[in-house]
Amino acid sequence: MTPSSPQQEQGGHAEEGLSVKCLETVAEVPAEHWNALVDPDHPFARHEFLDALEATGAVGEGTGWQPRHLTLWRGARLVGLLPYYLKEHSWGEYVFDWSWADAWERAGGRYYPKAVSAIPFTPAPGPRLALAEGEDEQTVMAMLASQWQDDPGLSGWHLLFAEDSEVAAWRQACPGLIARSGVQFQWRDEGFGDFEGFLAAMTSKRRKEVRRERRRVADQGIELRRLEGSEIDEAAIRHFFRCYRITYLERGTTGYLSEVFFQRLRRHMPENLVLVQAFVEGRPVAAALCLQGTRTLYGRYWGSEVLADCLHFEACYYQGIEHCLARGLDCFDPGTQGEHKVSRGFVPRRLTSLHHVNDPRLNDAVARFCQEEARQLELYVAAAHRGLPFRGRA
Repeated sequence: MTPSSPQQEQGGHAEEGLSVKCLETVAEVPAEHWNALVDPDHPFARHEFLDALEATGAVGEGTGWQPRHLTLWRGARLVGLLPYYLKEHSWGEYVFDWSWADAWERAGGRYYPKAVSAIPFTPAPGPRLALAEGEDEQTVMAMLASQWQDDPGLSGWHLLFAEDSEVAAWRQACPGLIARSGVQFQWRDEGFGDFEGFLAAMTSKRRKEVRRERRRVADQGIELRRLEGSEIDEAAIRHFFRCYRITYLERGTTGYLSEVFFQRLRRHMPENLVLVQAFVEGRPVAAALCLQGTRTLYGRYWGSEVLADCLHFEACYYQGIEHCLARGLDCFDPGTQGEHKVSRGFVPRRLTSLHHVNDPRLNDAVARFCQEEARQLELYVAAAHRGLPFRGRA
């Protein structure tokens, strides 16, 4: 089954006056209609962010990320949306299923294409399904599930980095979904007041270590500045992108995103941008670009032209915490990976991805894999909690 185009009423699913339409680009919907449904704390789901990915070629034809966004309509009114991509690989997802694909294809199966509901290249937890007030979540989820359950050309569907409440709702609507556990490390404001209040909650040893790391950056003649919104000009983004590319070149790869993409964010959603710049003798030498919502700061992109002790910790962690405390943001999500975040006050948060696998043989194997992985993850999370630097919690 090929999902219907947005112009086609027939071939879509309808129930209680609802119809499901598939969009090949978010530009087919006015930004104000799309954004009216989106949680303002999650800028990655905004029309401007997704449109920037598509308009600059980060996703689309030839990238292995083919947009097929699922939208819900009552007549001409948009009442729901779910980011949805057909994938020809597993790059840029950060919930790794390469071993599943390899095992299935060695057994003679075909793992790609698959369907994914996620924000490309963005492992930030947030809402995936957005609905207008009054729409029944369970009815909508059952309708949307038929898009991948009825398509013999797909190996399955994967919901990545959704909020816990949405995961629970999907599991209720589609009980056969396989849950896979994951973990990230996030900072949350526990009423610290300011950075000194944050440090005061730590053990004496760890408090001294954080202060030493910050002092080490200053002793190298490095000055940090934070820019927001209209303070971030074209030249600042150009320098940031040069640093961003260096991070990937050091690994022998190129980044998923272009300078044009970041300049587009600067022009179309400046209120969501926070740029941390590091200077030596007045010259910028490193940068970290964050996005912010109404409650959360998301640390995403980093790079440096210099090797400097502790600079990454300062630019990507401590500056973000200071920004949250200054702006009244409750949470700082600094990105994936990193046991090193634990000792700096970032607490493990369990995440759950959901997976529908069409072939029952692969489905059973994936379910067993996820069960065993979850047991190992529990041990990992328990160890991480023991490593937290706060008094009474270490």
